[in-house]
Amino acid sequence: MYKMKRKENAGEITSIKGTAMKKMKQYLMQICICLCLIVALSVYCTIQFKSDGKQIKIGVTYMTMNNTFYLVITNEIEKVVNEKNDLLYVRDPALNEEKQIEQINDFIKMKIDYLIINPVNSSHVEKALQDAKEEGIRIIVIDAPLENENLSDCTIVSDNYDAGVQCARHMMAHLEQASIVLLEHNSVISAVDRIQGFLDTIQGYPQYQVIARADCLGQTEIALPKTREMIAANDDFQVVMALNDPSALGALAALEESHLDHVLVYGVDGSPDMKKLISSSDSAMATASQSPIQMGKKAIQVVYQMESKKDYEKEIIIPVSMIEKSNIDEYTISGWQ
Repeated sequence: MYKMKRKENAGEITSIKGTAMKKMKQYLMQICICLCLIVALSVYCTIQFKSDGKQIKIGVTYMTMNNTFYLVITNEIEKVVNEKNDLLYVRDPALNEEKQIEQINDFIKMKIDYLIINPVNSSHVEKALQDAKEEGIRIIVIDAPLENENLSDCTIVSDNYDAGVQCARHMMAHLEQASIVLLEHNSVISAVDRIQGFLDTIQGYPQYQVIARADCLGQTEIALPKTREMIAANDDFQVVMALNDPSALGALAALEESHLDHVLVYGVDGSPDMKKLISSSDSAMATASQSPIQMGKKAIQVVYQMESKKDYEKEIIIPVSMIEKSNIDEYTISGWQ
């Protein structure tokens, strides 16, 4: 009798174990099905979000990466591209027109969808850009406009002419008269516009005279020796108007070497280096500030407006403002605006 009960109990235990195992298998199967559904839904959503799985290819080429201005623009573009899981290719032609043309041709072969360009020369890249347009590539020009604006789908620049105007007005408010030297970059329209704004503002005021000018390509290492040459030829001047802050920094270094502490230097950019000198040096007078942060944000915003077939502005002009000794405390010296 006792043995029979033990057998019955053993049978019941085996039955319970079998039922439990069956339920466990069913439970695991349900988990697997749920996981598969989650993965499938995730893939589906990704494909829908990326327009049937296509990653947008964006090519960027600046006149040079030897300027933190362009690094800041790239950072703003890159943040959005990474969020969208698209592809970004950045190239540096190092102020070489032919190299930038080669880069554009390479982008065409790579079948990019969008080209963001800051031209080394405002006219010499036109043939390559025309080829890009014929391949269906949309072109966004930043910082320096093209001579042929029809090649650009969108142009995003600072108010470069007004930057020159503001520098001239600031100088005229602080000096009753001045002999002036200019540091220029004549192959780039944005730089030409800044100097032209300055010249147009002092026109008709004979107490302000330009006595020398030099093309430095907007580079510190070229502006330094060019300013030395102008000092050697005639050091009787009171103002340097530089097309950008890197040029202004080169001029300041040359002036310091020659102990010409009375000469006032103007730049355009609002770079951290120039802001630091404005706050600490008598010679660094002011800079018309640009915002590479806004320029980068607007450039990539336009790309995705185009991609979504939404309306966008064909020309975007970003206002500039003067950073000077009286308001330098309102700005972050270590970064860009």
